[in-house]
Amino acid sequence: MLSVHLSLLYAHTNFSDVFFLKKWTSISCIPSALLEILVQYPRARFVIATLGENGCMMLERIEDDSGIDAVDIGNVAESLRLKVHKDDNLPTCVSSKFMRLSGRGHGTIHGRLLIGTAEKIPAPELVDTTGCGDAFIGAVLYGLCTEMAPEKMLPFACQVVKQCSIC
Repeated sequence: MLSVHLSLLYAHTNFSDVFFLKKWTSISCIPSALLEILVQYPRARFVIATLGENGCMMLERIEDDSGIDAVDIGNVAESLRLKVHKDDNLPTCVSSKFMRLSGRGHGTIHGRLLIGTAEKIPAPELVDTTGCGDAFIGAVLYGLCTEMAPEKMLPFACQVVKQCSIC
């Protein structure tokens, strides 16, 4: 655990699945747990939680000292979930605008929340999910190296995962 902690101190990008995120932060609300990670690790530019068949959630930080009032990150996440088109078959991404985000007692950052959806795979087509998390991280790293915008990177990574799970 110490090596994980030390790597996070110097990382600009952090990945986690939802189970580890909740256990590590002791926060059951995923958006608040993401916020807690960015508050604890000020060098991190963003953190992504994979949500399995429900896609992923990303919290991106920007440096801004504007004095606008903070908005509860849980409320922002709920409003984004309402914007997700349930009938879209392909992965998509919805994003909040940049704003001050807070969580009940978890600190405040200036950033935005993004929700990436996963493509629905019919059970008969699903072969194996082994390696899907690694494929997701690899696709996100490719997106970062090619300076892909997060709104394009998250659906791209979810499509790579789909290809990994139906091979």
